[in-house]
Amino acid sequence: MVDELAAIITAEHGKVLANAAGEVSRGLEVVEFACGLGHLLKGSHSVDVSTDVDAFSLRQSLGVVAVISPFNFPVMVPMWFVPVAIACGNAVVLKPSERDPSAANFLARLWREAGLPDGVLQVVHGDREAVDALLEHPDVAAVSFVGSTPVARKVYEVGTASGKRVQALGGAKNHMVVLPDADLDVAADAAVSAGYGSAGERCMAISVVVAVGAVADDLIERVADRTRSLRTGDGRTGCDMGPVITAAARERITGCIAGGVEDGARLVIDGRDLAVPGEGFFVGPTLFDDVTPEMSVYQDEIFGPVLCVVRVKTFEDALDLVNANPYGNGTAIFTRDGGAARRYAREVEVGMVGVNVPVPVPMAYYSFGGWKASLFGDTHAHGAEGVHFFTRGKVVTERWQDPRTSGVDLGFPQNY
Repeated sequence: MVDELAAIITAEHGKVLANAAGEVSRGLEVVEFACGLGHLLKGSHSVDVSTDVDAFSLRQSLGVVAVISPFNFPVMVPMWFVPVAIACGNAVVLKPSERDPSAANFLARLWREAGLPDGVLQVVHGDREAVDALLEHPDVAAVSFVGSTPVARKVYEVGTASGKRVQALGGAKNHMVVLPDADLDVAADAAVSAGYGSAGERCMAISVVVAVGAVADDLIERVADRTRSLRTGDGRTGCDMGPVITAAARERITGCIAGGVEDGARLVIDGRDLAVPGEGFFVGPTLFDDVTPEMSVYQDEIFGPVLCVVRVKTFEDALDLVNANPYGNGTAIFTRDGGAARRYAREVEVGMVGVNVPVPVPMAYYSFGGWKASLFGDTHAHGAEGVHFFTRGKVVTERWQDPRTSGVDLGFPQNY
């Protein structure tokens, strides 16, 4: 099953088979979590909150919920939501991206073969028209969305205006801070894998490396050496990086690279003129140095294999830079100093933090989600927050009179 799904992902999306198989594995982690989430659905019970009064709470399903998933993770992102929603008692309408829809059909067949009753999971294909229909349909109680920030904001506004519960996960500009005491080989490996994996088409991709102090020159040299060794090509042929999703995406990414050059960033490695045999919308790994926050290549979510290096003088400068960014999805810090890492993790205004971990995607029993313009709504995906999103809380307060006062002889002893 994993191999079949990975092959479908690679054929339609383009990411290499190893990344596709990893995506499936991360999705299965949420299935495993959902199989044991009964303890998160249990309520509480309090006796004698007042005279002869008890109270208890419970969580109940919403009904029909919609999942609108993006092209870059056609298996993992639906699996963030669908298993949790179904385990909480809901029916799900899944609307996959029209750019790579086949994996959703395969998943639905697997659910059916596993014994899921007809109608509990339905797959609806389409583009914006299908999304609008789900957002406005009166029978849809909640919507889970992952995509770009402008669309996430629109989904949140339209969905909530229609009275729906919405979690809309948006874009990112993830920073990786490298302090002078870091192991530079480890940091360089992390920057390359997190920056160029899946051709940069990941909301958790590292887009910006923040080099602190005198570490920059040595770090950039190591990153550049590793970048030049990457093989770009057909994801089924054992290369390191596949194509981007469409010709329009390639044009947009190469335009961003040109904008970085025009703004004065130093282009260390240019991936625009990469010659790759066969068909595909290829952009090679691209590395910029001397990037500043005013440049478009820093401000825009490129969603491609473009890594920018920003040089700062101090830890404080790095922290201020990350916190000033409008996005707040993921970040990482590389250091041997536990005190610096601890302070960074607590003071950075980002939803997911990695310490010597470049892509800090939480395990399924924690929750995935960012801050600021990376999330619209107040509930993250999967984990305990996912269970709460797909259920409603109810509290029952009840009074039962002493049975001896009912006037009916129930056979209780006199001294009961």
